[in-house]
Amino acid sequence: MALLMPARPPLIDLHRHLDGSIRLATILDLGRQHGIPLPGDTLEELKPHVVVSTPQPGLVEFLAKFRWMTAVLADYDACRRVARENVEDAQGEGIRYLELRFSPLFMADAYNLDPSKVTAAVIEGVREGEAATGVKANLIGILTRTYGPTRARRELRALLDHREEIVALDLAGDEGNWPGELFVGHFQEARDAGWQVTVHAGEAAGAESIVTAIDQLGATRIGHAVRAAEDPAVMDLLLQRRIGIEANLTSNVQTSTVPDYAAHPLKKFLQAGLLATINTDDPGISGIDLRHELDVAAPAAGLDEAQIVQALENAWEIAFLPPGEKARLRA
Repeated sequence: MALLMPARPPLIDLHRHLDGSIRLATILDLGRQHGIPLPGDTLEELKPHVVVSTPQPGLVEFLAKFRWMTAVLADYDACRRVARENVEDAQGEGIRYLELRFSPLFMADAYNLDPSKVTAAVIEGVREGEAATGVKANLIGILTRTYGPTRARRELRALLDHREEIVALDLAGDEGNWPGELFVGHFQEARDAGWQVTVHAGEAAGAESIVTAIDQLGATRIGHAVRAAEDPAVMDLLLQRRIGIEANLTSNVQTSTVPDYAAHPLKKFLQAGLLATINTDDPGISGIDLRHELDVAAPAAGLDEAQIVQALENAWEIAFLPPGEKARLRA
């Protein structure tokens, strides 16, 4: 008699970059609206310049694909629009709860916008999307480590201007050259504001980056954490502290963090009892959605259906939501 598999809980994505999830059609439309030269005039012509089709040499090369997404954020209305469309697209994937992260300075840079006003526009767009779709979306602010600690302080100020609308702070960008130790004071201020902390670590730098994120920045969740598999002590730290792992399968293949799906440590994490989850990272750049990650990437990484269900259950456990709201959204 075949064993019955547990039913999947409602879909949830905890690690999705708003500015890595802009529709190709919107890039074209905003480009025309603002007279911005683009590398293509049709979806087919534009796609190779935005969407990754083969693994990149590393994280920095992957991040270069953001160029044409931020190139069309010419005003605050564009920022509001892409935020709203992110929530609408999540509804199309069947997602019940979404955590969207964004760097206001990264979005503001191309046209010297005010990062605080960019943050306000993103908040407005996300709330419009929630009202239209019924999807619940929370916002995570990003400090872009590549800008360095001084500019990151400006970015933090822009986010703190809207502290009641943000649930957590993240650190993203060039992990290899800008270690977490440079941003300890920033994250202390974020925790003092009542925010949760999640940090990109163990992706382009080694397992020690994960320890820094936890012990010095106060992270209760780690984005990627791939390199944890190389250090039993770090694996044990994640287990004992019940630190969440925001795994991103296709993204990690495309950044050459792992050579292929089968080499990804997500299965190892789940077998070890870690709170590992499955997320999309930058679905617009990766050319995927959450269902692809669950139904194609996860099996290719060796997960069976029970482990996929466990990853979804873990995501609900570590989501930055009050217990009552989790229960309501899962009902």
